[in-house]
Amino acid sequence: MKRKLFALLLTVAMVTGLVGCGTSGSTTPATTEATTGSATETSAETTAAPEKTYKVAMILDSSISDGGWGAACYNAMVAAAEESGFETQYTDGLATADFATSIRSYCDLGIDLIFAPGNQYTDAVKEVAADYPNVYFALLNGTVETDNIVSILPDATQIGYMAGALAGLMSKTNAIGFIGGMELDTTKAKLANYEAAAKVINPNIQVFSAYAGSFSDSAKGKEIADSMVTMNDVDVMFGDASAVDSGAREALANYENRYDIGQPADLVALQDSTVLIGSVVTDNATMIKLCMEDVKNGTYGNKTVYGNLENGSLSAQYLEIVEQIKAGTFIK
Repeated sequence: MKRKLFALLLTVAMVTGLVGCGTSGSTTPATTEATTGSATETSAETTAAPEKTYKVAMILDSSISDGGWGAACYNAMVAAAEESGFETQYTDGLATADFATSIRSYCDLGIDLIFAPGNQYTDAVKEVAADYPNVYFALLNGTVETDNIVSILPDATQIGYMAGALAGLMSKTNAIGFIGGMELDTTKAKLANYEAAAKVINPNIQVFSAYAGSFSDSAKGKEIADSMVTMNDVDVMFGDASAVDSGAREALANYENRYDIGQPADLVALQDSTVLIGSVVTDNATMIKLCMEDVKNGTYGNKTVYGNLENGSLSAQYLEIVEQIKAGTFIK
């Protein structure tokens, strides 16, 4: 068993290469006041202005307690804010028609940075950002770069590779599944590279995929997963659909030897689930923190902040074991 685990983990480690702030103040200058027969010099006084309180707010169409994407993005914002000295606010459960209205409300409240965690918010962000040039926007999975919009873009290719490699190694039925929330470019890229990596590991594997048309419909996720298991004998799944993925895991728990790969947080550590075998972890907190630093430094805008293996913003929870094996600390 130990040899099998070592071989599995070592293969996963190799497959990626195979497939592919301060306080502001003002100083009153010294002045000389003329008097009869004498001159009195008034000492310079330095008056420290109150330190600015920076604020960040997140809008969300799903829930911050969905056990998936929404929760991970909210936790990332909070973690980055704690390190950067920002106050946080959020609004979740929004309908698409309410995105722009909610963003405008935060702009009117004097929020410094609006965090929009998904490509689906792009149109609303662009619309409002044009009217509020002094408010900054961080658009996760976005492709927009303006004076006050920065896109945060995890590497969809590497995410797909890592999940597909693990799925290919773990599948015993030669059938794996993928559920997307919406047909976004980033989601389609994850699916394509998930399939490519799985077939490098096992050329005979089949990949079944479906889109839920939602990020919040957990019942739809359960329905899709049930169908994939009963009709296609899928035994390993990976999703890019937030609460929909949670529903899929509920369905998989009703079967023997059926597994799921989590994202974007280390869901194995966060959830009491018998079906999770690993997670592809996106460190959104690191990328959001970079945006917060730019806000405080006055250097915001006109760029994309990338998250990948090279800069440490992307990792695989199961690859930590490979590093332990290398260091000789996995089994003593």
